[in-house]
Amino acid sequence: MHDLHFYETAKGHGLPHDPFNAIVGPRPIGWISSISAAGALNLAPYSFFNGFNYTPPIVGFASVGEKDSLRNIRATGEFCWNLATEPLAEAMNASSAMVAPEVDEFGLAGLTPLASRLVKPPRVAESPVSFECKLTQIVQLQSAAGELVPTWLILGEVVGVHIAQRLLVNGVYDTAAGQPILRGGGPADYFRIAPEQKFKLRRPG
Repeated sequence: MHDLHFYETAKGHGLPHDPFNAIVGPRPIGWISSISAAGALNLAPYSFFNGFNYTPPIVGFASVGEKDSLRNIRATGEFCWNLATEPLAEAMNASSAMVAPEVDEFGLAGLTPLASRLVKPPRVAESPVSFECKLTQIVQLQSAAGELVPTWLILGEVVGVHIAQRLLVNGVYDTAAGQPILRGGGPADYFRIAPEQKFKLRRPG
């Protein structure tokens, strides 16, 4: 039996830093662009993000607290996801600043809003991959005891996909070539993906 550190989450972890985010990681980043009903642009990264379905393709991210992205998507029913890459890491980080709703994070981060084809929110022009999404559900999370938690899961159907041609090798998307960055634990940990880290494992049967 391995020597284990065990804790009941309700009683605290007893460690210098909560290990939860570091264990569930590294995680893809939900770099979400949205627009308010009045037309104000918003861009923000979310560390709880992933894909949840193939057909139709559905992605989702969690807003811990009622943030501008959640309010905008509630009002308009649309958003975009943009791939956060290593060359765009500083800009992505700049877009995470806690600023007033009327502040345009595109401008704050030195990024270019690019018109989408099927939804109103713009994409990040500098990002090599973007999804145009239409809202499917907003689910407020709750504890095992049934108490509501101030966190909302926003799910959206991907209705349009933009991919830089250089990332399609013989028609196959090259994950590592996209240079995605992933969120780790702690206040500042991120990870990169490199081609040498890839290995193949086929399903049995």
